[in-house]
Amino acid sequence: MPREITAYSNPLIKRIRSLREKKHRREEGLFLAEGLRILTEARENGRIPEYLFYSREGAGHPLVRTLIFDVEDSGGQAIETVPDILSKLSGKDNPQAVVGVFAEFAGALGVLDRTSADIWLVAERLRDPGNLGTILRTGDAVGAGGLILIGECVDPFSVEAVRASMGALFTVPVVMAEWSEFLPWLRSGPGQLVGLSLDTENDYRAAKYDAPTFLLTGNEAQGMPAEMAAECDLLVKIPMLGKADSLNAAVATAVMAYEVLAQRRG
Repeated sequence: MPREITAYSNPLIKRIRSLREKKHRREEGLFLAEGLRILTEARENGRIPEYLFYSREGAGHPLVRTLIFDVEDSGGQAIETVPDILSKLSGKDNPQAVVGVFAEFAGALGVLDRTSADIWLVAERLRDPGNLGTILRTGDAVGAGGLILIGECVDPFSVEAVRASMGALFTVPVVMAEWSEFLPWLRSGPGQLVGLSLDTENDYRAAKYDAPTFLLTGNEAQGMPAEMAAECDLLVKIPMLGKADSLNAAVATAVMAYEVLAQRRG
């Protein structure tokens, strides 16, 4: 049977709320996701929360009832609470109908099957959770095999990144690695490393992309380090016809991903 918690002082509420901080997420191996759409996307991809918090008003929705059943069936806890506590957990004044607590599931390079997809996304020292979420959504849209985060990137399991991904965190595999790990792994099999750069004359639409294509996007502020650019099989640039000197990292990744997809579709 579902539990009911209405007190802010409840130890479980304090524990779950602490997952908004990276330190506690790492200690617990858990993260927060909010919203019926995101949790339903997770469920459809085999990810069931360990804890599900919902309001009495939301419990009547058929998708919420399905989530409650699946959480309890898998040994988790479904907990009815009040909107104010949902707001406290999510950090939003207008909370979503449900908040889920999931086990973190970032994979390792060794589990990736590079032949499973023609397009892979690689981001180096990505800092903005909104960019990370948007890149995940792009990966989902183009059928990318996964997103490989290089170096000190923003935490993909932060509340902001999960929210920005709109459920794509549960559909696109995420791997975190250092460059010193990634490069030998990449060179151990097929794969064309394509870097987005302003220091090249190669137009992104004139280039030929070989499968599997690994699209490397550099840090938002500093771009791609020279040593990484030197390891790329191909550097391409997106022409800038106005006064801006570059596109947002997530937008540039999307433009490139769709160009690669267009070539694949012939």
